[in-house]
Amino acid sequence: MANGGIAALAALAGNWVWFAGALATANADTWATEIGSRSPTLPRLVTTGARVPPGTDGGMTLLGTAGGIAGAGFLAGLSLLLVGRGALTIAAAGVLGMLLDSLLGATVQGKVRWMDNDAVNLAATLAGAVCAGLLA
Repeated sequence: MANGGIAALAALAGNWVWFAGALATANADTWATEIGSRSPTLPRLVTTGARVPPGTDGGMTLLGTAGGIAGAGFLAGLSLLLVGRGALTIAAAGVLGMLLDSLLGATVQGKVRWMDNDAVNLAATLAGAVCAGLLA
C-alpha cells in the first residue's frame, strides 16, 4: 500500500499521469536505495551534507541519486512507449518525489510517532503523483 497504493487509486480513477508519477517516484526511490547501497563513498545527509553511515534515513550518494534518476527515467520511457507523451513530466515528478522521500526521511521519519518508512513512501508517491498532475 505504501509504494503502490496511490498508483492503484490513480489507475482506478483513470488518471494516467498521476499513476505514472506515483510509480516513477516509487521506482526512483527503490533504485536509489538499491544502487546507492553499493556506493564506495559514504552517504551524505540531504539536510546538512554531513557524512552518515549507509542506511541512514535521508542519506544520499551520487551513485544512488543517479540510480534514482535512471529509475524515474525508466518509467518515463515506458510512458513514452505506451502513450507516446509525458516522459519529461513523469521523470521530473519521479525525481522530485524521490528527493522528498529523502528529505522526509532525514527530518521526520522516526522522529514523529506515526511517520515510519511506509508513511514516508506513501507521502512521497502522493507527491510524485501530484507533481506529475501539476506539471502535465
